[in-house]
Amino acid sequence: MLSLVMILVLIVLIYNFIEYKESARTTAWSGIIDKKISEVIVYADDELPVNPQFNILVLRKPFKNIFLQRLVESEKKFSGAAKNKIKDLFKEYNLRDVAINKLDQKKPYLIAQGILELTVMDQEEAAPKISLFLSHPSQQVYLEAQYAMVRLKGFEGLNFLDTFASKISEWQQLRLLLSISFLPEDADITIERWLGSSNDSVVIFTLKLIKKFQLLSFYSKITELFDASSSEIKVKAIQTLMSLENPETVAYLSAIYNDQPDDVRVEILRVIKVSKDHCCTDLLKQEFFEGNTSGIKVNAAQALYSLGYNEYLSSLTHREDLSEESIQIIKYALQEKVC
Repeated sequence: MLSLVMILVLIVLIYNFIEYKESARTTAWSGIIDKKISEVIVYADDELPVNPQFNILVLRKPFKNIFLQRLVESEKKFSGAAKNKIKDLFKEYNLRDVAINKLDQKKPYLIAQGILELTVMDQEEAAPKISLFLSHPSQQVYLEAQYAMVRLKGFEGLNFLDTFASKISEWQQLRLLLSISFLPEDADITIERWLGSSNDSVVIFTLKLIKKFQLLSFYSKITELFDASSSEIKVKAIQTLMSLENPETVAYLSAIYNDQPDDVRVEILRVIKVSKDHCCTDLLKQEFFEGNTSGIKVNAAQALYSLGYNEYLSSLTHREDLSEESIQIIKYALQEKVC
Protein backbone atom coordinates (compact mmCIF):
# COMPACT_ATOMS: atom_id res chain seq x y z
CA MET A 1 0.00 0.00 0.00
CA LEU A 2 2.81 2.37 0.93
CA SER A 3 4.60 1.68 -2.35
CA LEU A 4 1.43 2.49 -4.28
CA VAL A 5 1.15 5.83 -2.50
CA MET A 6 4.78 6.59 -3.29
CA ILE A 7 4.22 5.80 -6.96
CA LEU A 8 1.18 8.11 -7.08
CA VAL A 9 3.11 10.90 -5.37
CA LEU A 10 5.96 10.43 -7.84
CA ILE A 11 3.56 10.59 -10.79
CA VAL A 12 2.04 13.82 -9.47
CA LEU A 13 5.47 15.35 -8.95
CA ILE A 14 6.59 14.42 -12.45
CA TYR A 15 3.37 15.80 -13.93
CA ASN A 16 3.75 19.08 -12.03
CA PHE A 17 7.38 19.35 -13.11
CA ILE A 18 6.43 18.86 -16.76
CA GLU A 19 3.65 21.43 -16.43
CA TYR A 20 6.05 23.88 -14.83
CA LYS A 21 8.62 23.43 -17.60
CA GLU A 22 5.93 23.88 -20.24
CA SER A 23 4.67 27.04 -18.56
CA ALA A 24 8.19 28.42 -18.19
CA ARG A 25 8.93 27.69 -21.84
CA THR A 26 5.72 29.37 -22.98
CA THR A 27 6.51 32.45 -20.89
CA ALA A 28 10.03 32.66 -22.27
CA TRP A 29 8.89 32.19 -25.86
CA SER A 30 6.12 34.77 -25.43
CA GLY A 31 8.72 37.30 -24.35
CA ILE A 32 10.83 36.61 -27.44
CA ILE A 33 7.78 36.85 -29.69
CA ASP A 34 6.55 40.08 -28.11
CA LYS A 35 9.98 41.59 -28.63
CA LYS A 36 9.87 40.60 -32.29
CA ILE A 37 6.41 42.11 -32.74
CA SER A 38 7.50 45.33 -31.05
CA GLU A 39 10.58 45.59 -33.25
CA VAL A 40 8.56 45.08 -36.43
CA ILE A 41 6.10 47.79 -35.41
CA VAL A 42 8.72 50.31 -34.24
CA TYR A 43 11.48 49.91 -36.82
CA ALA A 44 11.46 50.30 -40.59
CA ASP A 45 12.17 47.15 -42.59
CA ASP A 46 15.78 48.14 -43.27
CA GLU A 47 16.38 49.00 -39.61
CA LEU A 48 15.17 45.77 -38.02
CA PRO A 49 17.75 44.32 -35.61
CA VAL A 50 18.92 40.77 -36.28
CA ASN A 51 17.34 38.24 -33.95
CA PRO A 52 19.09 34.87 -34.47
CA GLN A 53 17.33 33.26 -31.49
CA PHE A 54 13.92 34.03 -32.97
CA ASN A 55 14.99 32.82 -36.41
CA ILE A 56 15.96 29.44 -34.97
CA LEU A 57 12.90 29.01 -32.75
CA VAL A 58 10.42 29.95 -35.48
CA LEU A 59 11.34 26.73 -37.29
CA ARG A 60 9.74 24.73 -34.47
CA LYS A 61 6.03 23.91 -34.66
CA PRO A 62 5.25 24.55 -30.93
CA PHE A 63 6.89 27.96 -31.19
CA LYS A 64 4.88 28.77 -34.32
CA ASN A 65 1.65 27.94 -32.49
CA ILE A 66 2.47 30.38 -29.71
CA PHE A 67 3.69 32.92 -32.26
CA LEU A 68 0.33 32.76 -34.04
CA GLN A 69 -1.60 33.11 -30.79
CA ARG A 70 0.42 36.18 -29.82
CA LEU A 71 -0.12 37.74 -33.24
CA VAL A 72 -3.88 37.28 -32.93
CA GLU A 73 -3.85 38.83 -29.46
CA SER A 74 -1.67 41.72 -30.65
CA GLU A 75 -3.80 42.40 -33.73
CA LYS A 76 -6.72 43.35 -31.47
CA LYS A 77 -4.61 45.99 -29.73
CA PHE A 78 -3.39 47.89 -32.76
CA SER A 79 -4.80 49.67 -35.79
CA GLY A 80 -3.58 51.19 -39.02
CA ALA A 81 0.02 50.56 -40.04
CA ALA A 82 0.82 48.57 -36.89
CA LYS A 83 -2.01 46.14 -37.58
CA ASN A 84 -0.84 45.74 -41.17
CA LYS A 85 2.67 44.88 -39.99
CA ILE A 86 1.29 42.17 -37.74
CA LYS A 87 -0.52 40.67 -40.72
CA ASP A 88 2.71 40.90 -42.71
CA LEU A 89 4.39 38.76 -40.04
CA PHE A 90 1.57 36.25 -40.41
CA LYS A 91 2.31 35.98 -44.14
CA GLU A 92 6.09 36.12 -43.87
CA TYR A 93 6.30 33.12 -41.56
CA ASN A 94 3.60 31.08 -43.32
CA LEU A 95 1.40 30.98 -40.23
CA ARG A 96 -1.66 30.52 -42.43
CA ASP A 97 -0.66 26.87 -42.77
CA VAL A 98 -0.61 26.54 -38.97
CA ALA A 99 -4.14 27.93 -38.72
CA ILE A 100 -5.45 25.88 -41.66
CA ASN A 101 -4.06 22.68 -40.15
CA LYS A 102 -6.16 23.27 -37.05
CA LEU A 103 -9.29 22.97 -39.18
CA ASP A 104 -8.35 19.35 -39.84
CA GLN A 105 -8.18 18.50 -36.14
CA LYS A 106 -10.90 16.62 -34.26
CA LYS A 107 -10.95 18.69 -31.08
CA PRO A 108 -13.56 21.47 -31.35
CA TYR A 109 -11.48 24.03 -29.46
CA LEU A 110 -8.61 23.64 -31.94
CA ILE A 111 -10.95 24.00 -34.92
CA ALA A 112 -12.54 27.11 -33.39
CA GLN A 113 -9.09 28.50 -32.66
CA GLY A 114 -7.99 27.98 -36.25
CA ILE A 115 -11.13 29.66 -37.58
CA LEU A 116 -10.58 32.65 -35.30
CA GLU A 117 -6.95 32.99 -36.35
CA LEU A 118 -7.84 32.95 -40.04
CA THR A 119 -10.62 35.45 -39.41
CA VAL A 120 -8.52 37.92 -37.46
CA MET A 121 -5.86 37.78 -40.16
CA ASP A 122 -8.49 38.47 -42.86
CA GLN A 123 -7.86 35.26 -44.78
CA GLU A 124 -10.86 35.56 -47.10
CA GLU A 125 -9.61 32.74 -49.30
CA ALA A 126 -10.21 30.39 -46.36
CA ALA A 127 -13.94 31.22 -46.32
CA PRO A 128 -15.02 28.19 -48.43
CA LYS A 129 -13.33 25.79 -46.02
CA ILE A 130 -14.63 27.65 -42.97
CA SER A 131 -18.18 27.50 -44.36
CA LEU A 132 -18.08 23.72 -43.98
CA PHE A 133 -18.17 24.21 -40.21
CA LEU A 134 -21.42 26.21 -40.16
CA SER A 135 -23.28 22.98 -39.41
CA HIS A 136 -20.68 21.52 -37.05
CA PRO A 137 -22.19 19.80 -33.99
CA SER A 138 -20.01 21.84 -31.62
CA GLN A 139 -21.54 25.20 -30.71
CA GLN A 140 -18.08 26.65 -30.16
CA VAL A 141 -17.14 25.77 -33.72
CA TYR A 142 -20.26 26.83 -35.60
CA LEU A 143 -20.48 30.15 -33.73
CA GLU A 144 -16.91 30.96 -34.71
CA ALA A 145 -17.64 29.88 -38.28
CA GLN A 146 -20.69 32.18 -38.43
CA TYR A 147 -18.66 35.13 -37.23
CA ALA A 148 -15.85 34.29 -39.64
CA MET A 149 -18.14 34.15 -42.66
CA VAL A 150 -19.66 37.54 -41.89
CA ARG A 151 -16.32 39.12 -41.02
CA LEU A 152 -14.74 37.81 -44.22
CA LYS A 153 -17.69 38.04 -46.63
CA GLY A 154 -19.86 40.78 -45.15
CA PHE A 155 -23.62 40.55 -45.75
CA GLU A 156 -23.11 37.57 -48.04
CA GLY A 157 -21.72 35.65 -45.08
CA LEU A 158 -25.15 35.75 -43.43
CA ASN A 159 -26.57 33.22 -45.88
CA PHE A 160 -26.52 30.59 -43.14
CA LEU A 161 -29.56 32.36 -41.63
CA ASP A 162 -31.71 30.79 -44.36
CA THR A 163 -31.48 27.38 -42.73
CA PHE A 164 -30.18 28.02 -39.21
CA ALA A 165 -32.60 26.49 -36.69
CA SER A 166 -30.93 27.17 -33.32
CA LYS A 167 -31.23 30.31 -31.25
CA ILE A 168 -28.72 33.06 -31.97
CA SER A 169 -27.57 34.56 -28.68
CA GLU A 170 -27.61 38.30 -28.04
CA TRP A 171 -23.80 38.32 -27.96
CA GLN A 172 -23.54 36.50 -31.28
CA GLN A 173 -26.07 38.84 -32.86
CA LEU A 174 -23.98 41.79 -31.71
CA ARG A 175 -20.79 40.28 -33.17
CA LEU A 176 -22.50 39.72 -36.50
CA LEU A 177 -24.06 43.18 -36.61
CA LEU A 178 -20.75 44.89 -35.88
CA SER A 179 -19.14 42.96 -38.73
CA ILE A 180 -21.51 44.33 -41.38
CA SER A 181 -20.56 47.78 -42.64
CA PHE A 182 -22.81 48.02 -45.71
CA LEU A 183 -25.62 46.25 -47.54
CA PRO A 184 -25.62 45.20 -51.20
CA GLU A 185 -28.24 46.69 -53.50
CA ASP A 186 -30.28 43.48 -53.62
CA ALA A 187 -30.27 42.94 -49.84
CA ASP A 188 -34.00 43.74 -49.50
CA ILE A 189 -35.07 40.40 -50.98
CA THR A 190 -32.97 38.45 -48.50
CA ILE A 191 -33.96 40.61 -45.52
CA GLU A 192 -37.65 40.17 -46.31
CA ARG A 193 -37.14 36.41 -46.41
CA TRP A 194 -35.48 36.46 -42.99
CA LEU A 195 -38.39 38.46 -41.54
CA GLY A 196 -40.54 35.45 -42.36
CA SER A 197 -38.20 32.94 -40.75
CA SER A 198 -39.59 30.33 -38.36
CA ASN A 199 -36.56 30.97 -36.14
CA ASP A 200 -37.48 33.83 -33.80
CA SER A 201 -33.85 34.80 -33.21
CA VAL A 202 -33.31 35.19 -36.98
CA VAL A 203 -36.30 37.54 -37.15
CA ILE A 204 -35.01 39.52 -34.17
CA PHE A 205 -31.55 39.79 -35.72
CA THR A 206 -33.14 40.98 -38.97
CA LEU A 207 -35.04 43.68 -37.09
CA LYS A 208 -31.75 44.84 -35.58
CA LEU A 209 -30.27 44.90 -39.08
CA ILE A 210 -33.17 47.04 -40.29
CA LYS A 211 -32.67 49.38 -37.35
CA LYS A 212 -28.92 49.68 -37.90
CA PHE A 213 -29.23 50.59 -41.57
CA GLN A 214 -32.50 52.54 -41.20
CA LEU A 215 -34.33 50.54 -43.86
CA LEU A 216 -37.48 52.65 -43.97
CA SER A 217 -39.02 50.59 -46.76
CA PHE A 218 -39.61 47.73 -44.32
CA TYR A 219 -41.98 49.71 -42.10
CA SER A 220 -45.14 48.00 -43.34
CA LYS A 221 -43.50 44.57 -43.27
CA ILE A 222 -42.61 45.07 -39.62
CA THR A 223 -46.21 45.92 -38.74
CA GLU A 224 -47.24 42.54 -40.15
CA LEU A 225 -45.23 40.86 -37.39
CA PHE A 226 -47.88 41.86 -34.84
CA ASP A 227 -50.38 39.44 -36.36
CA ALA A 228 -48.94 36.14 -35.19
CA SER A 229 -45.41 36.58 -33.84
CA SER A 230 -44.04 35.81 -30.38
CA SER A 231 -43.96 38.50 -27.71
CA GLU A 232 -40.19 38.74 -28.00
CA ILE A 233 -40.42 39.54 -31.70
CA LYS A 234 -43.22 42.05 -31.10
CA VAL A 235 -41.17 43.89 -28.48
CA LYS A 236 -38.21 44.12 -30.84
CA ALA A 237 -40.55 45.17 -33.66
CA ILE A 238 -41.82 48.05 -31.50
CA GLN A 239 -38.27 49.21 -30.84
CA THR A 240 -37.43 48.97 -34.53
CA LEU A 241 -40.51 50.91 -35.63
CA MET A 242 -39.64 53.70 -33.21
CA SER A 243 -36.09 53.87 -34.55
CA LEU A 244 -37.46 54.46 -38.06
CA GLU A 245 -39.04 57.71 -36.79
CA ASN A 246 -42.39 57.52 -38.54
CA PRO A 247 -44.79 60.12 -37.03
CA GLU A 248 -47.66 57.62 -37.21
CA THR A 249 -45.95 54.93 -35.12
CA VAL A 250 -47.30 55.88 -31.69
CA ALA A 251 -50.86 56.15 -32.97
CA TYR A 252 -50.49 52.78 -34.70
CA LEU A 253 -49.17 51.09 -31.55
CA SER A 254 -51.95 52.52 -29.41
CA ALA A 255 -54.48 51.20 -31.93
CA ILE A 256 -53.20 47.62 -31.62
CA TYR A 257 -52.54 47.90 -27.88
CA ASN A 258 -55.60 45.97 -26.68
CA ASP A 259 -54.77 43.00 -28.89
CA GLN A 260 -51.33 42.49 -27.36
CA PRO A 261 -50.12 40.38 -24.40
CA ASP A 262 -49.08 42.17 -21.23
CA ASP A 263 -45.32 42.28 -21.86
CA VAL A 264 -45.91 43.83 -25.28
CA ARG A 265 -48.33 46.34 -23.75
CA VAL A 266 -45.62 47.37 -21.30
CA GLU A 267 -43.23 48.03 -24.18
CA ILE A 268 -45.85 50.14 -25.97
CA LEU A 269 -46.36 52.19 -22.80
CA ARG A 270 -42.61 52.73 -22.55
CA VAL A 271 -42.58 53.95 -26.13
CA ILE A 272 -45.41 56.38 -25.42
CA LYS A 273 -43.51 57.67 -22.40
CA VAL A 274 -40.39 58.35 -24.47
CA SER A 275 -42.29 59.81 -27.42
CA LYS A 276 -44.30 62.21 -25.23
CA ASP A 277 -47.13 61.95 -27.73
CA HIS A 278 -50.38 63.27 -26.23
CA CYS A 279 -52.56 61.22 -28.57
CA CYS A 280 -52.54 58.37 -26.05
CA THR A 281 -53.57 60.20 -22.89
CA ASP A 282 -56.92 58.42 -22.59
CA LEU A 283 -55.24 55.04 -23.03
CA LEU A 284 -52.72 55.85 -20.31
CA LYS A 285 -55.41 56.89 -17.85
CA GLN A 286 -57.41 53.77 -18.61
CA GLU A 287 -54.41 51.50 -18.11
CA PHE A 288 -53.48 53.15 -14.84
CA PHE A 289 -56.87 52.22 -13.42
CA GLU A 290 -57.59 48.99 -15.29
CA GLY A 291 -54.18 47.58 -16.26
CA ASN A 292 -53.78 43.82 -15.86
CA THR A 293 -50.50 44.03 -13.95
CA SER A 294 -48.61 46.37 -11.66
CA GLY A 295 -46.00 46.76 -14.39
CA ILE A 296 -48.62 48.12 -16.77
CA LYS A 297 -49.95 50.53 -14.16
CA VAL A 298 -46.46 51.75 -13.27
CA ASN A 299 -45.57 52.42 -16.90
CA ALA A 300 -48.90 54.13 -17.53
CA ALA A 301 -48.34 56.43 -14.54
CA GLN A 302 -44.76 57.15 -15.61
CA ALA A 303 -45.94 57.97 -19.13
CA LEU A 304 -48.54 60.38 -17.75
CA TYR A 305 -45.84 62.02 -15.66
CA SER A 306 -43.60 62.26 -18.74
CA LEU A 307 -46.44 63.96 -20.63
CA GLY A 308 -46.76 66.58 -17.91
CA TYR A 309 -49.79 65.28 -16.00
CA ASN A 310 -48.18 65.85 -12.61
CA GLU A 311 -51.14 67.68 -11.10
CA TYR A 312 -53.56 65.06 -12.38
CA LEU A 313 -51.56 62.28 -10.74
CA SER A 314 -51.20 64.24 -7.50
CA SER A 315 -54.94 64.83 -7.35
CA LEU A 316 -55.60 61.10 -7.63
CA THR A 317 -53.77 60.43 -4.38
CA HIS A 318 -56.56 62.26 -2.51
CA ARG A 319 -59.27 59.97 -3.82
CA GLU A 320 -60.64 57.76 -1.08
CA ASP A 321 -61.53 54.96 -3.48
CA LEU A 322 -57.95 54.63 -4.75
CA SER A 323 -56.07 51.56 -3.53
CA GLU A 324 -52.87 51.82 -1.52
CA GLU A 325 -51.01 50.13 -4.38
CA SER A 326 -52.17 52.79 -6.84
CA ILE A 327 -51.12 55.57 -4.48
CA GLN A 328 -47.65 54.06 -4.14
CA ILE A 329 -47.41 53.76 -7.93
CA ILE A 330 -48.29 57.44 -8.33
CA LYS A 331 -45.69 58.45 -5.76
CA TYR A 332 -43.15 56.36 -7.60
CA ALA A 333 -44.09 58.00 -10.89
CA LEU A 334 -43.83 61.43 -9.28
CA GLN A 335 -40.38 60.42 -8.08
CA GLU A 336 -41.39 60.74 -4.45
CA LYS A 337 -39.97 58.53 -1.74
CA VAL A 338 -42.28 55.60 -1.09
CA CYS A 339 -42.42 54.81 2.62
